Amino acid sequence: MPYRHPYPPSDLLEVLHRHQTASHLLAVFTRTTPGLDDLWHELFAMLADTPTLTTEITALRAALDAMRAQHANLIAAARATLAAHHEGEHDPLFYLRDELDAQLAAGRRAGEAR
Repeated sequence: MPYRHPYPPSDLLEVLHRHQTASHLLAVFTRTTPGLDDLWHELFAMLADTPTLTTEITALRAALDAMRAQHANLIAAARATLAAHHEGEHDPLFYLRDELDAQLAAGRRAGEAR
């Protein structure tokens, strides 16, 4: 059974859209009420983290997806190994070795791409 999050992931494009809207409104407020400059600068500073955090979340989601795929492939290889052993195949560990080799090679390629 695939892993399901208990809540749906946030829509990061929508988050960025709301960030842009809030930044625009804040710019308007800054021009119309200059007496609150310190407050507006604090709010701008608070909003400044949003694009960075959405970029980081996107990267973490991609890494998590890759890890989930690796995990699923290892489980499939383990099940194939157990079935091959049960059926008396000559080399039942082939499936597990093959998957581990594939993941090691993919990790090396990913390391080279950086």
